[in-house]
Amino acid sequence: MSSPPLWIGGPPGAGKSTVARLITRRRGLRWYQADTRTWEHRDRALAARHPDAVRFEQLSPEQRWSAPDAALLAMSLHRERGPMIADDVRALPDRPATVVEGTPVVPEIVGRDEPAVWLLPAPGLQRRRLARRGPHAAGTLRLYELLADEIDADANAHGATVLRIHENTTVAQAVAAVEEIFAGALAACPAATTAAERRALLRDANRAVVDQHLAFFARPWSTGDPAAAVVDFACECGAPDCLADVPLPVTAHPSGPGGPPLLAAGHRTVA
Repeated sequence: MSSPPLWIGGPPGAGKSTVARLITRRRGLRWYQADTRTWEHRDRALAARHPDAVRFEQLSPEQRWSAPDAALLAMSLHRERGPMIADDVRALPDRPATVVEGTPVVPEIVGRDEPAVWLLPAPGLQRRRLARRGPHAAGTLRLYELLADEIDADANAHGATVLRIHENTTVAQAVAAVEEIFAGALAACPAATTAAERRALLRDANRAVVDQHLAFFARPWSTGDPAAAVVDFACECGAPDCLADVPLPVTAHPSGPGGPPLLAAGHRTVA
């Protein structure tokens, strides 16, 4: 019997990536992070000549982020990426189970009996959280707020399970609440049972991060240097209780076939 995916949706700034990261690493599950497929999905839409995908690439960043609200939302491909995510997830192995997380996770792509929850930040919390991450173009913040409204309305229209995230909601509380919602599925779903399996899951997740950044920097309108872009990668030691991250330039991750595990300081691979 196949193992159903566990779905976590919500707008940027809701904390869904943090929750998914902790659950999957603690429990030895696969993490499908929709953000790491952004440019792959956009390339699929471009190949299909989707007008909003074509328009996005033709505009300069300044033109793109100053577009009217409706155009900004359309160019995000929020609706179009949902079925692409579903196709990606259905193609993954059944074991271990997959936690699917991302803003384009819409109720329409979730199977009838598959566990799903949408994290929705309280008014104002999303903007404050995003501001703490660093400066954003005004259009970016506007898009994220539009997506929050869209996702909230969509979840309500479909009677989806919603978890409201408030200013005083801690990470531990959010994780505990999601695990309670997923309790039955988590008890039954297959997980990685060996350190080698855990390392393989962590390497796959890290490689997806590398691919995402390289694809971004390859865009003709993109600026910056992938060798200077530092991101947090998961430690690949394989210990069940390891939640360490390793800040590293994108191009420095040993993601090639047969590359050594990426280890946090003082960590070693476990048997």
